[in-house]
Amino acid sequence: MEKADEAVYDRAMSRKPTASARLADAPSARERILQTAHDLFYLEGIRATGIDRVIAESGVTKVTLYRHYPSKNDLILAFLDYRHQRWMTWFDGALHRFGADAAALLPTMAEWFAHPQYRGCAFINTVAELGPVLPEAVQRAREHKRQMQARIAELLPASEDREARAQALAVAVDGAIVRAACDASPDAALASLKMAIDAFAYAGDRASR
Repeated sequence: MEKADEAVYDRAMSRKPTASARLADAPSARERILQTAHDLFYLEGIRATGIDRVIAESGVTKVTLYRHYPSKNDLILAFLDYRHQRWMTWFDGALHRFGADAAALLPTMAEWFAHPQYRGCAFINTVAELGPVLPEAVQRAREHKRQMQARIAELLPASEDREARAQALAVAVDGAIVRAACDASPDAALASLKMAIDAFAYAGDRASR
């Protein structure tokens, strides 16, 4: 991934302050807690991250954290809401940068997979960690995937089976996300995703010719 692309992803997903952000007001305690939890939960895992670690790295007191987030589960759900908003904003922006059609899915995913802090999908990871004990997290994951699929559908030409093709591509994207997180290189994930895009994105158009 080119450095410019990494910078675009960082602006959408990282809490590293930009020059303009440093000139603005400092984030509130609530924002610092949420940003810190976001980074730690995503990079190191939810179960592996204790509340004391979030308190220490966000620079707040325990009383302050529990005033804003009465339990760790409350913080986890806030993290998922926050992650959803940030990820969808980046996803939509990347798709537009790369052409706003089905072919844009490949460079969009490549940009994410190449980032040094890529750890897979926060929602898939959370369901794997906590699904049986935190059903609200599963609900948020399903809504996130529903919105991702709806955005993919918008990239496809109108046809009677557009929703079915969008679902197939969304599942292929999720498979690529998991494979890219497991492998030393994202090449296999991207090659397989390209095959899925070629197979499903314009299938209706080819059939009607």
